[in-house]
This record gives sequence, structure tokens and C-alpha cells, in this order.
Amino acid sequence: MRRALRCGAALLALLACLLPVSAEAGEESSIVYRAHANEAGKIALTFDDGPHPHYTHEILGILAEYDVRATFFVVGENVEFYPNVLAEVQAAGHEIGNHTYDHHRLGRVDTARVTDEILRTEQAVFELCDSRTKLFRPPEGMMNDAVIAAARALDYRVILWNIDTRDWDHPTPEAIAENILSHVKSGDIILMHDYIGRDSPTPAALRIVIPALLEAGYRFVGVSELIGSN
Repeated sequence: MRRALRCGAALLALLACLLPVSAEAGEESSIVYRAHANEAGKIALTFDDGPHPHYTHEILGILAEYDVRATFFVVGENVEFYPNVLAEVQAAGHEIGNHTYDHHRLGRVDTARVTDEILRTEQAVFELCDSRTKLFRPPEGMMNDAVIAAARALDYRVILWNIDTRDWDHPTPEAIAENILSHVKSGDIILMHDYIGRDSPTPAALRIVIPALLEAGYRFVGVSELIGSN
């Protein structure tokens, strides 16, 4: 199975490299989302860079406490390092997205490299979860024609965000909460991380933000539901 998947990935990477970049390429492409306005109060909480054996587990516990669904954009290497943690994410009913294999910055790479990053992570997730990722978030939100071309060829949606908590920079939980609560509106995609070096402020921030947003009438959904592609 692994050999067959690798051969398929190599073939798709070659095909993607040969595909011309669409004339529609760019951040305004129909496959790129920063948010998706709706009148139902739906918002998407997203976490990048995991899975992580401590923070992902802690975040999952908080989400379960409030019965909130989120989307986790995983790094392929971390999936292979911590398969049991990703299994927890899946078992809890959260959505799993693709965040490259090794968190490589994609600003100056070609379509073949982007394709390889996506497919290696897709394969790692598939071997563990028996499902394939169809949402892609480039590291640091870095966009170019190669990212668009690879995503189009592989039938992915590129998911960015319109609320950046910058939790990776270690603001206080209160500052993170203020950032979200002062800007949030229906349809927003909120960026957080479940893998941060040193002590993460994210779990404590979630304990402030989630009940406040629920009380305000917002509904947490997976990104696929938010953008209507599930």
C-alpha cells in the first residue's frame, strides 16, 4: 500500500509540474478562502502545526468541554511522530487539514515541490485515518502561483484566515481573547496553533474566548462546513 501511494504521489507531482498555471491564479482565486460570510453565525476555529503530544491533547479537552468542533491543519512529519495524537483528533470528530510535510516556506518553490509537500502529508494522514485531506493551508499563509496550481491540480481548497491571534508570539491569553472578540463576525476563520515552542497561551485563551463566543450566539463549525464544500 505504501509503495503504491508513493508511486501515485510521484506521478501526480510530475503531472502538476507540467500543468500550466491557471490564468485565475492569485489570492482572489475561487479556491482560496480567508472567510466565508453567512447569516447563521458560523465561524471556524483552526489550529496549525500539530499534532503535539501535550498541547493538542489539552486543546482537544477544552473543545470537548464546550462541544466545539475545529479544524486542525497538520504537518506531515508531526503526524508520523505522534500518530496517536492525530488519532485523538479524528476520534473527537474534528476536521483534519493539510499544512505541508515539513512546514517548508513555499514562497520560492515550484509547483512540483508544493505538490510533493501536500501529497506526502495527505499520505501520512490517509495511512492513519483512512481519509484524505482536501483543505490546504500554506505555512505563514504564503501564496504564489505554484501554490494555486498545485491546489487546483489536486482538487484542494486553500484556507487562509482573517483573524490572526499571533499566539505563536506568546501574547497573554487576555490579549488573544481581546483580539478575537473585538474583531469577530459571522464567517470568520480564526488562526491559532496547537504546537508552539515554550509555554503556549492558547489553551488559556480558549477558555476565555469559547464561552464568550457561544454566549454571543456564534456556532463553531469545521472549515468545510463554513465554506460549503463538505
